[in-house]
Amino acid sequence: MSTNTLIEEITPTEVSHRINEGKRDSIIDVREHEEVAEGAIPGIHHIPLGELEDRLGEIDQNKEHILVCRSSARSGRAAEFLKSKGYKVKNMAGGMLDWKGDLDRK
Repeated sequence: MSTNTLIEEITPTEVSHRINEGKRDSIIDVREHEEVAEGAIPGIHHIPLGELEDRLGEIDQNKEHILVCRSSARSGRAAEFLKSKGYKVKNMAGGMLDWKGDLDRK
């Protein structure tokens, strides 16, 4: 059985609604630098998956975090890793491929 079933998911539409309602969710984008440069959800915190373990100090353990990548595979792995370290996380299902909201270009 996959451990991924233990990770709660949130849809891109739900994330967009939360942003539009002014909720200051912590959104961590684990894509590579060149992917984020092409467009990212406004207000994200960018930590590429390969840097996640070294940058745990940047992530508030008292908040819930929404993890994002291109298709939701890498963010699912990131969510599993963070959850194993005691963080509260959700994975954005479908990733940026399903994102219809605004984009920041870095």
